[in-house]
Amino acid sequence: MNKYGLSQLTLVVPDNNSSDDDYPVVINEDGIKIKTERMEQEKLYHCVFEDKVYLFYKDELGLLHCYEVENPEAVKEITKNPGDIENILKKHAGI
Repeated sequence: MNKYGLSQLTLVVPDNNSSDDDYPVVINEDGIKIKTERMEQEKLYHCVFEDKVYLFYKDELGLLHCYEVENPEAVKEITKNPGDIENILKKHAGI
């Protein structure tokens, strides 16, 4: 995804035991809210919204990158097992 490739990003999965304030990507009635000040550089964050998976990361320059996964099979797998998102993305990307 960035010049280093997906394997160089550290995946951050939300902790079910922590509050919404801890994870920088929040879904509410207005849609997706991204708290960029809480994001660490070169870490991959995600959420599932309206049957799509959204991926976010902040690069070494502090620029925010956003990607959308529309593949219904990938979205279904990620929704069932978010902790395995990296392997699921690689599988569906043919990596």
